[in-house]
Amino acid sequence: MDYLNELNDAQREAVLHTEGPAMIIAGAGSGKTRVLTYRIAHLIKAQGVDAFNIMALTFTNKAAREMRDRIEPIAGTDARNIWMGTFHSVFARILRAEAHHIGYPHNFTIYDTDDTKALLKTIVKELNLDENTYKPNVLYGRISAAKNQLITWEQYLANPELLEQDREQQRPEIGRIYKAYAQRCYKSGAMDFDDLLLNTHRLFTEHLEVLNKYQYRIHYIMVDEFQDTNLCQYYIIRKLANVHQNICVVGDDAQSIYAFRGATIANILNFERDYPDLKIFKLEQNYRSTQVIVEAANSVIRHNKAQIPKRIWTQNEPGSYIELIKAVSDNEEGRLIATSIFEEKMQNQLRYSDFAVLYRKNVQSRSFEEALRRANIPYKIVGGLSFYQRKEIKDLLAYLRFTLNHDDEASFRRIVNLPKRGIGDTTVDKIVVAANDHGISLWEVLQNASHFLGNRSAGPVENFVTLIKRCELEVQRKNAYEAALEIARASGLLRELHADKTDEGINRYENVQELFNAIREFVDDDEREDKSLTAFLQEVSLLTGQDEDKDTGSDKVTLMTIHMAKGLEFKYVYVVGMEENLFPSQMMLSSRADLEEERRLFYVAITRARKRLFLSYALMRYNYGRLQDCSPSRFLNEIDPSYIRTSKRFTGLQSAPPPASGYAKTLINGISRQRKAAAPQRTSTYTPPPDFTPSDTRNLKEGMRVEHPRFGFGTVVQVDADVPERKAKIHFDDFGEKTLLLSFAKLKIHS
Repeated sequence: MDYLNELNDAQREAVLHTEGPAMIIAGAGSGKTRVLTYRIAHLIKAQGVDAFNIMALTFTNKAAREMRDRIEPIAGTDARNIWMGTFHSVFARILRAEAHHIGYPHNFTIYDTDDTKALLKTIVKELNLDENTYKPNVLYGRISAAKNQLITWEQYLANPELLEQDREQQRPEIGRIYKAYAQRCYKSGAMDFDDLLLNTHRLFTEHLEVLNKYQYRIHYIMVDEFQDTNLCQYYIIRKLANVHQNICVVGDDAQSIYAFRGATIANILNFERDYPDLKIFKLEQNYRSTQVIVEAANSVIRHNKAQIPKRIWTQNEPGSYIELIKAVSDNEEGRLIATSIFEEKMQNQLRYSDFAVLYRKNVQSRSFEEALRRANIPYKIVGGLSFYQRKEIKDLLAYLRFTLNHDDEASFRRIVNLPKRGIGDTTVDKIVVAANDHGISLWEVLQNASHFLGNRSAGPVENFVTLIKRCELEVQRKNAYEAALEIARASGLLRELHADKTDEGINRYENVQELFNAIREFVDDDEREDKSLTAFLQEVSLLTGQDEDKDTGSDKVTLMTIHMAKGLEFKYVYVVGMEENLFPSQMMLSSRADLEEERRLFYVAITRARKRLFLSYALMRYNYGRLQDCSPSRFLNEIDPSYIRTSKRFTGLQSAPPPASGYAKTLINGISRQRKAAAPQRTSTYTPPPDFTPSDTRNLKEGMRVEHPRFGFGTVVQVDADVPERKAKIHFDDFGEKTLLLSFAKLKIHS
C-alpha cells in the first residue's frame, strides 16, 4: 500500500475511513481528487470490495476519466467495472434498463438543449401564443429549474405560487407549455437532460422494487463536487445510500458558485442533519498557492456567515504581495494588464500560458483582447467566443458594413432577414443569382426588386432598401458612434436584443453595448484624425484578422470568466473589474445569500493563483455608451491589508508609461489635477495598532472622528441611511474622501 505514503495525515485518515457516512471538506488546492481516487482504489485493493458495488459520481466526463486513470494503476483493470461517470450518464444507464417501469422504451431518445428549444418553439406556435413573450430560452430555463426542484408539470399547475410568479412576469401560460412539452416528450419516447434526473427519482419513488435492487447492488457511493448538487441529485443519492449508509461526499462550501444553475449550497451545509453519525474530514493544507494568497483568501471568505468553519494553510513559500492595479478607464485597464503580463514574462522567464485574466462577465473581455493584440501577446478565450466573433457583434458589424458597402454579399445574407422581415432564403438566392447572371451589382438588383423578383416578393425587399438608405444618410451626417447607434435602432436589432430578458439575452444586449463603448472610445480619442465609421471598421478588421494565418500553439494567455476557471490553476492570475456593481454584480446585492455567493466567487478567483495575484479596477468605465464613475469593490476592503499593495509600476494615475490614446491621456491629466487639488494620496495602507477594535456604528454621525484599519483617521462627512445598506462618506486625512458601507467598514469611533 505504497500509495498511502503519498498522503498527509488528514488525507490518509479520509482514505482509510470507508464505512458509514463521511464528508470530506476539501479546501482549494488540498489534493481532493487524489483523496477521492485513492479511497476508491483502497476499497478495491485493500478491502476486496467488488468494483461493481461502487458508484462514483462527478460533474464532468473529464473528471471521471481522470479518476479512472488514477485508480487503475493501483487497483488494476477491475476498476473499469465501477459505476463511474457524471450524474446524467450513470442515471441514463439505469434508465436504459428500467425505463419500461415508467412507460418509456429502453432506447429512449435524449434531447439536447437545441432539441428542447426547437420543440418548445413548435409548441408555442401550436398554442397560438406570442413568440416574443414565450421565447425558447425563457421557457427552457423555467422548466429546467422546476425539474431540478422535483416539480413535475402536474405539481407546477397545482402550485399557486409558481402560477402567480408567471402572471407577474406576463407569461401566465408557462404551466400549460410545460404540460404540453412533457406530454410530447413522453409520446415521442424522449427525455431531456433534466428528465434523466427527474425520471430516475420518479423511478425510485414509484417502484420500490427497482430502488431496492440498486440499493443492494451499490454498497459504496462517492460524490465529487458535492457543493454543486441540486435538490434532485441529492434526493437520488440519499435514496440509493439508504441501506448501507456508505455515502462519502467531497466538496468545499467556499467554492459553491453555481446557484444560477440550480446548485443548492444547503446540501453540503445541512448534510449532517440527514446523517447524525457523519464523520467529517477537513483537508486544510493547500499545496497550490503561496502563503500570501492563501491567507488573503482566508481573510475574504471569513466574512461569509453560511459556511463550514475551516482554516486553510500552506507550507509553501510566503510569496509576493498581491498587487492592486488602478486604472483610469476600462480601456486603460486592458493596456496596463497587457504591459504587466509582458514585463512579468520577460523578467521571470515565464510562458504566456502561465498567465490568466479572469473577469466576472464575458462582456469585459473586449478591452483585454484589444490590448493583448496591440502588444502582440497571443491569447485564447476559454468558455466563450472572442468578443468580435460573438453572433450579436457580428450581426451589428454586418449592418454597419453593408451600410457602407452595398455589394458585400456576406453581410447582406447575414442581415437581410434579421430581424425577420419576410425575406426567405429562396428570395436571397434569386437576388444573388440575378446579380451574377446580369453582371450587375447586388444593390442594383435590390433597388429594382419588382423587375427581378416580381411584385409579390418585392415589398419586403423594397422596405429593406429604404432602411439601408436611411442608415446611409446617418453615416454621412453623424460620427461613428452616433451612426452605429442609429443603425442598431433603425434595423430593429437593438429592440429585439433588449426584449430578451433571459440571462443569455441580457448578456447579448450587454455585449452590443460594449461594442458601442468601443466605438465611443474610438470617437473620443483626441489623437485620432479619422473618426469615421469606415475607419473604425477597418481597425476592427485588422484586430480580428491579425493572427488568423499563424498558429501560436498552446503558449497563450488565458481569458475566461471566473465561473469557467473553477478547478483550474495558473502561476499568474489577474482578477479584473474589481468594482462595485460589477464584482459584486449589481444583480447579486438584493440578499445576503446572493452577496455571499459573489464572495465565494471571489474566493475561487483568488485561489486559482499559484505564485502571483493581481487585482485591478477602473475609476471610470463606459456603460451603455456613457463614461461613468466607478468605485472599488467592497471585496478589496475585505482583504487583510498586510497582504496587498497598490502597484507602483502599473497604474493609470502615473504619467509613464504613456497612455494608449489621447482621450485616455486627457482622463489621466484631468484626474491627476483633481487628485492634487484634494487631499494627498498615499500608495501604501495604514497599519492599525494591535488593540484596534471596531465600534458599533449604528449611532455614527456627521463630524465624528473615526479610524479605519486601512485608511487610518478621518472625519465623517455624511451618513446616508435611506438606502438598503447604510453608507458613510468619510474624509480620511491621508487618503481623501471615501464612501463606505457601514456593515463592512470596521470603523473605530474616537469622538
